[in-house]
Amino acid sequence: MNFTHLHVHSHYSVLDGMSKVADLVDKSIRVGMPAIALTDHGNMYGIKELLDCCKKANGKLKAKAEEKGTEFIPFKPIVGIEAYCARRGRLMQDKDYKVTNAEGKAQVVDMSGWHLILLAKNKTGYHNLCKLTSLSFMEDSFYRTARIDKELLEECREGLICCSACLGGELPQKIMEGMVAVNNSQQTVDQLIADNRFEEAEKTIEWYKNLFGEDYYIEIQRHQTEKNGADQHVYQVQKEVNPVLVALAKKHGIKVVATNDVHFVEEEHAEAHDHLVCVSTNHFIDDENRMHYTKQEWLKTPQQMAEIFSDIPEALENTQEIVDKIEIYDIDSGPLMPKFPIPEEFGTEESYRQKFTEKDLFEEFTRDEHGNEVLTQEQAEKKVKTLGGYDRLYRIKLEADYLRHLTYIGARQRYGETLTEEQEERINFELHIMKTMGFPGYFLIVQDFIRAAREELDVSVGPGRGSAAGSAVAYCLGITQIDPIKYDLLFERFLNPDRISLPDIDVDFDDDGRGEVLRWVTEKYGAEKVAHIITYGTMATKMAIKDVARVQKLPLKESDRLCKLIPDRIPDKKINLANAIEYVPELKAAEESDDITMSETIKYARMLEGNVRGTGVHACGTIICRDDITDWVPVSTADDKETGEKMLVTQYEGSVIEDTGLIKMDFLGLKTLSIIKDAVANVKRTR
Repeated sequence: MNFTHLHVHSHYSVLDGMSKVADLVDKSIRVGMPAIALTDHGNMYGIKELLDCCKKANGKLKAKAEEKGTEFIPFKPIVGIEAYCARRGRLMQDKDYKVTNAEGKAQVVDMSGWHLILLAKNKTGYHNLCKLTSLSFMEDSFYRTARIDKELLEECREGLICCSACLGGELPQKIMEGMVAVNNSQQTVDQLIADNRFEEAEKTIEWYKNLFGEDYYIEIQRHQTEKNGADQHVYQVQKEVNPVLVALAKKHGIKVVATNDVHFVEEEHAEAHDHLVCVSTNHFIDDENRMHYTKQEWLKTPQQMAEIFSDIPEALENTQEIVDKIEIYDIDSGPLMPKFPIPEEFGTEESYRQKFTEKDLFEEFTRDEHGNEVLTQEQAEKKVKTLGGYDRLYRIKLEADYLRHLTYIGARQRYGETLTEEQEERINFELHIMKTMGFPGYFLIVQDFIRAAREELDVSVGPGRGSAAGSAVAYCLGITQIDPIKYDLLFERFLNPDRISLPDIDVDFDDDGRGEVLRWVTEKYGAEKVAHIITYGTMATKMAIKDVARVQKLPLKESDRLCKLIPDRIPDKKINLANAIEYVPELKAAEESDDITMSETIKYARMLEGNVRGTGVHACGTIICRDDITDWVPVSTADDKETGEKMLVTQYEGSVIEDTGLIKMDFLGLKTLSIIKDAVANVKRTR
């Protein structure tokens, strides 16, 4: 039987899930599942990693299939989120708003929202998920959780599959409210439905069915448990709610899917996950009144799920129907270079289309700087396609010509009115490489904000650093202050056609002026096109020990002692707890200690090590996009430490963000420049 997990949390459901994305993919393939969904709480932090892991895994699967002479069937990644859908609308802000819950108690409800599983069928669905999660952060940061609402769902429904989620979903919640109203009734579920006792639940079903049609599914879960310390109540509620869900699904012609609300990979990880929840909620492990899970939230095999849902096998089979609807697509892109505003009197794309033919562009972009043919026809055609086709080439050609114009103005200022043959040849070579790699716009943008920093904002700029110092063009444009020709610095270390990668220019500004430059860039290109880059803070070895030790009530003195035993380096091995235990006898002794508190601290710290513990903002990385960033990747928000205002932050980290086509630029704040600037100002005042 084919079965796929459609409700899965990784450790990007921060301090709630503990599954690593690679482990989820590896186990799913190993136990014979055709796909895996990733539905973290309100975010898409792990989606790029999921797609990359599956791409790598499919490469191996394809190689094995070719070796065996069998058909290659790709393993499908399913992009999703578990959204929070606001009960009254995402823009209604009232932290004291209360309703009576299913148990008759007053409850603050707008702090989160109804849970809802949304899955992308195709690339359109992916882009709509990006919009949904981005807007939830941008528009609804009033509460603890970023929420969407039904208005947004109506706007962004295309390409999405919707599942009714766990007991926290709107449909199960409405059923539970209906059950309270008919408490102690001897009627069957069918009789209760016939008497309209679940009228509100049925209205919910009709709303979602009208919106999503055959892409709306009703979700059922069974978390029966007898494990010590596990939540026993959830399954009792599921037993009451599930028959109503199945009956209503039948009445309204909607298919049921079985899910398992995955939070960890293996069954033996349940206790470690329990410790993670304690870290998240700041409780001790022996606190009976803390949050408990059912300890059934592991990535169960198709056989295990078939046993649990043996009476309703269609709920498992319907997951394959969803998998069949999913397209495999790639979110990677060529550079989405922002359009640098070029004066109309110099030229426009339209005038270039009239002036140059596609044949002219083909020859210019596929030959060397001297006009010699260096590529085969096939290679040349591939290069044109890689650069974005002829429409894109006209833009690159315009930017390249304007870059040449500015470069030669700067060259005469740097070298004098008459350039030497060496200088001219070097500049022409670099300009040709920049053009044929598609990057002239990048250099126009960088030189522009550096010029603005110096001339408009009175911000000190560093002389340049790294491989960019090897570029004569950068020197002529004022990006760097070191003559690479004079000092025989290599341009190829900076840009090399044989190693295609975006140029990377780190720019130092005085610490006080860095924010001014960023504001200038944001105003010029648009707030929706500029964002910072997210970082993920993980449980490093010592942090994992400290977190688990606190939960276990291990004395602080012992916790500190264990942390101090972690070496700064281990020969030929990376620093992690497993390697440290092998390397340090005292840690091995702690792991094997008769003191259960001590040994469990080591045991669960090993399991939780590397989990995402929180998010931050890259110290200097900034994205400038051609379009609204949310057209390509999801964003979240963070507080600007200087202004206290909300700033956009990509949901994908810096190591993968450029694969999606977004242009990263590093704006570094340097205190030394601020000190020098102040010193110069003081000298001027005393003169």
